[in-house]
Amino acid sequence: MVKYVLFDLDGTLTDSQEGIINSILYALKSFGIAVEDRNSLRPFLGPPLLESMKKYYGFDQEQAELALKKYREYFSTTGLLENRVYPGIPQLLEELKRRGYILMVATSKPELYTLRILEHFDLRKYFSFVGGATMDEKRVHKGDVIRYVLESNRLEDRSEVIMVGDRRNDVQGAKENGIQVIGVLYGYGDREELESAGADFLAKQVEELLRFLP
Repeated sequence: MVKYVLFDLDGTLTDSQEGIINSILYALKSFGIAVEDRNSLRPFLGPPLLESMKKYYGFDQEQAELALKKYREYFSTTGLLENRVYPGIPQLLEELKRRGYILMVATSKPELYTLRILEHFDLRKYFSFVGGATMDEKRVHKGDVIRYVLESNRLEDRSEVIMVGDRRNDVQGAKENGIQVIGVLYGYGDREELESAGADFLAKQVEELLRFLP
């Protein structure tokens, strides 16, 4: 019987694509890299930035760390709020709380930024615990973040916990920790990505999440 619901942030609670991509463009510009097609940066939405910079632009560790620093210059002041809550999310969270679920956040976004975003959009009140990445990147992979949330709240019975997320790393991180996953198709991942990663359920719309959380 599920009692605890862990939510990803980007692509699940909020549509943060504009701010993240603008921050990446700012970082890449500092390296003299111009990107003509913003959509080509969509794979950056979700996974840790350091890894994505290495994977998609061939950066070494030093370059990736500098890119992360530049990214944060823009994101911490502007990109953070180039963001919007998906329609229906406040109502969903309200209803889940009414049904007795305990809600938490598990995101690869730094906890510092996550709290600011949740407070700004008046979502913090729905969550009993907010778990995110550390600014030093020591806790950034989704599996590590989920483990941190579980251990911090002493959630030993994994059958009582379910993860809600939109990307492969959400599914893989949950599976690493032995919990089920609802993949959302309104975010940044598609059906093929989520199914191949092993999502247990798929929700096309925000409201459809209630089908899996009666």
